[in-house]
Amino acid sequence: MNFIRLLQPSRRASADYVAKFAELPVACVSDVMLRTEAGGAKLRPMHSGGMLCGPAFTVKTRPGDNLLIHKAIDMAQPGDVLVIDGSGELTNSLMGEMMLAYADKRGIAGVVVNGAIRDSAFVRSHAFPVYAAGVTHRGPYKNGPGAMNVPIALDGMVIEPGDLVIGDDDGLVSVPYSMLEAVYAGAAKKAAAEAKQLAAILSGEYGPNQRKWVDKALSESGYELATS
Repeated sequence: MNFIRLLQPSRRASADYVAKFAELPVACVSDVMLRTEAGGAKLRPMHSGGMLCGPAFTVKTRPGDNLLIHKAIDMAQPGDVLVIDGSGELTNSLMGEMMLAYADKRGIAGVVVNGAIRDSAFVRSHAFPVYAAGVTHRGPYKNGPGAMNVPIALDGMVIEPGDLVIGDDDGLVSVPYSMLEAVYAGAAKKAAAEAKQLAAILSGEYGPNQRKWVDKALSESGYELATS
């Protein structure tokens, strides 16, 4: 017998962590996670701009079919991020204007589609966060199968239901639920250090004397350095 699993996450990243991570650049979070996690270069922001941040409500669907996505919009809690694994297939769109407007009205924090969307002009004109792998006018099927709130992987990045998903203009990263405290502490520290360094650059206080590490790295590289 074939089952379609309509599950809820057993835990969700808290609203406190959502608020704190929403203040951080995705690049700082990614660096703290050793640059090993990414949702893939194909998943790009399609909306007018703004941060995506919230606990993952995962959907795994047959490529080109959005029946389970419709059900997920009804079942997700306000603040959840729908993270949809459509296998990266771009032949048929999985979401468009009507579904996205409904998801926004339901209080969904945003949508990640490892697949295609349509009505891209509508998406570009709104701030509701939408990340997708592509655009096509061809519509979806509504037959299933699929599963809801099971582990999924987007270009090698494993996302468990309730993990924190964040996105900005640079792309997406997912922070495992069990790592939220450690990753936030490291990313916040890095963001503060970068802000301090940028201020020094803009004021003219930052120059070669603050960049001794470059010469040190060159001297330790083992290469013969030619200057003429």
